[in-house]
Amino acid sequence: MSGDTALQAAARSAGLMPQWEDVAGRHCEVAPEVLRAVLQVLQPQAETAGAPLHTAICGEAVVLPGVAGAACWVDETGQHRDARQDKAGRWPVPLQPGYWHWQQGPRRIAVAVAPQKAWWPAQVDRGWGVAAQVYSLRSVGDAGIGDSAGCVPWLQRLQQHGGQALALSPMHAGLPPGAGYSPYSPSDRRWLDPLQASLLQAVPDAAHAVLAEDPALAEAVNAATAARRIDWPGAADLKWRWLRAARLQLQHAQPDLWAEVCQWQADAGAALQDYCLLAADARSGDAQDHAFAQWVAQRCWTDLHWQARSNGAAIGLIADLAVGCAPDGAEARTQAHAMLAGLELGAPPDAFNTKGQAWGITGFSPLALRRQGYVPFIHLLRAVMAGRGGVRIDHILGLHRLWVLPQGAPARDGVYLQFPLQDLLNLLVLESWRHQCLVIGEDLGVVPAGIRQQLAARGLLGVDVLPFTRDAAGFLPARRWRRDAVAMPSTHDLPPLGGWLRGRDLRWRARLGEIEDLPASLAQRRLDATALADLVHGDCVEDDALGLLASTPSRLALLPLEDALGLRTQVNLPGTVGGHPNWRRRLPLQWNEAALQSRLQRVSAGRDGGHA
Repeated sequence: MSGDTALQAAARSAGLMPQWEDVAGRHCEVAPEVLRAVLQVLQPQAETAGAPLHTAICGEAVVLPGVAGAACWVDETGQHRDARQDKAGRWPVPLQPGYWHWQQGPRRIAVAVAPQKAWWPAQVDRGWGVAAQVYSLRSVGDAGIGDSAGCVPWLQRLQQHGGQALALSPMHAGLPPGAGYSPYSPSDRRWLDPLQASLLQAVPDAAHAVLAEDPALAEAVNAATAARRIDWPGAADLKWRWLRAARLQLQHAQPDLWAEVCQWQADAGAALQDYCLLAADARSGDAQDHAFAQWVAQRCWTDLHWQARSNGAAIGLIADLAVGCAPDGAEARTQAHAMLAGLELGAPPDAFNTKGQAWGITGFSPLALRRQGYVPFIHLLRAVMAGRGGVRIDHILGLHRLWVLPQGAPARDGVYLQFPLQDLLNLLVLESWRHQCLVIGEDLGVVPAGIRQQLAARGLLGVDVLPFTRDAAGFLPARRWRRDAVAMPSTHDLPPLGGWLRGRDLRWRARLGEIEDLPASLAQRRLDATALADLVHGDCVEDDALGLLASTPSRLALLPLEDALGLRTQVNLPGTVGGHPNWRRRLPLQWNEAALQSRLQRVSAGRDGGHA
């Protein structure tokens, strides 16, 4: 066996893909030096024999090697049911979803049994909602970072127009924010970001008392609240100062409520303690402050979700799950045994990012997940789905494969690492069913053949974004959009539709040296804008395109607030850190409320109320 052949065989054995097809369908070969570099990191993670957890779909049968004879299925309450082999020697799993054990004498094997499809609210046929970058919202006393209180008026507008969902930007616990802040590079995805939870909402008496006793703090809070952009480090320090004082105030003045806080912390157990110790160390703070902050955040968002549900929103809040976490964050440090230590996640070069993307984050190791019975993945899903009506999974193609590269290497010097798609899908669908939480999978980028069909068959919605929803003949008419997808005019990685039509993203990239021939790029964008105008047949393309979105067969349509408000500036310019104000823009202090209401009504009317 030649050296290259042996290298490729070793790569495939470790789950790497030496060959792949890019977004244009071209065959690509991974360089030997890249395979060696990634293999060197993966090599210690040799797989052990056996599988601690099998997964299946209701009605399927599983192969449990080396067993025969009488056995039983044991459910999560300890109840037994007879288990019988079929003629092929397999074991048909129970028809009831859940975490079961196959038992034969002293031998027990865990089997997760999933329904065929993820949960979906039966009363919704073609639903709709809005999508918010939470940190960008405005409310009285938000101290410079938008928070849960800023969602309240948007939920009221949704109720007024019959919307069913408010999709949130990632709310994961972050590292101490600096110049390169991103909600998609969290410290720990299992816990919440207290900077985006409102003290005035969770503990109003204590929060107001602190401001009354500290006029300097009150003045600083008011000044930061009015700021045009977010000063992440400054606003974070301000919010932590307020939060610490509110904790002490609550302990002193409201002992009954403080007892509730303490009980919640006790129930959360060692996982909360471990997180808080690391979070306090990162901020040189007090672990008690971080534990209290987690209670505040959990209280705010859970209350807000059930408030939305009680006011008629059949879905409520939709969480956003980042694909990975910071390698120096709490999640990676407390679960080092489950992570791809030494490897960074990213994306290969494509038409959107010609140099590829290196995201500066790590993620789960597929071999480690199998060895551990997928426990870290299950716990993550439960943390994100709890108290939510939906979850959007960023880069859901990562359940099938992820582009990995040695830390610090150029994005192009990576390779795809395969994941156990069917096991992960079964667990995702099972947890969706248990939590009554729908699942959206962001499926943009280099999409392997057939993967979208697999996801749709399991009840997962993809994402169709207007600028990309086209074929060789041009933009797709509404009737040809996917049924099993979320229809959107833009995303956080694109300018709002008004900005896209005018080439705002192109001008930024030219300013940063990423586009050499700006006039040619703008000319092509003008052709795109003309083609879209011809399709929607309207005087105002931005607004008339919302009618197109609303009339699609998509099971859900989401309108980003930037598009609802007619803004043109971009939330995030992928591949940049300091050259563009990523994740720092706040919504304007004032806007045209009549125009906003008109756009919301246009989407609502096109969705036929969204009910089945």
